Amino acid sequence: MLFGISKTAANDTFHYWISIIRDIIPSSLLEQVSNQESDLLFVQEVLTEFKLLVDSLEQPIHRPSGFKKQQKYFSGKKKQHTLKSQVIGLPEGKDIVEVEVGVPGPTADINLFRKSQEKFDKSQSFSGDKAYFGGKNVTTPYKRKLRRELTQQQKSENRVRSGERIFIEHLIRLLKIFRIASQRFRLRLDMYEQIILTVCGLVRLRIGSLVLPN
Repeated sequence: MLFGISKTAANDTFHYWISIIRDIIPSSLLEQVSNQESDLLFVQEVLTEFKLLVDSLEQPIHRPSGFKKQQKYFSGKKKQHTLKSQVIGLPEGKDIVEVEVGVPGPTADINLFRKSQEKFDKSQSFSGDKAYFGGKNVTTPYKRKLRRELTQQQKSENRVRSGERIFIEHLIRLLKIFRIASQRFRLRLDMYEQIILTVCGLVRLRIGSLVLPN
């Protein structure tokens, strides 16, 4: 309606440009250097100087057909069927370092995180919320034990850690500005990964962490 074209033309244009943008705009820093092993090793080494931020997001999908599929994608936290993605970013949200996209909603954040860690140096440190408690090399907030209150020092440290993690939430908010990445996903599920990775690339372009060659 806005551009005076048919649904077919809009659909063809959308899918045509998605594949092109996906090819020329890397979704993350690690993907950007993945084709050159020497560059990848260099980036992995440099990243160890930073404490990377990690968080996840869930997006609702239509209820799948069949009980097993419904059970597979039903998120008890969101009370609906969802796909989960995880974003790892630089401090202050200066870049998207790595993304894991489109796993079933019930997947535990810590399990998704452990899969992502395989792409980093073994000494790489991270900062996450309570969902990542127990993970290797990841700093999480102090949890209040049964019938025991946190000390003032622990509360102060939690506030500091929360202030550091807020930037990964800002990055995720930039992803959700694209309605296709925030509202109920209405396309085929096999398109999900390609589309979300494209959105990640566009966000990197927007915040200036990715500079395209002339």
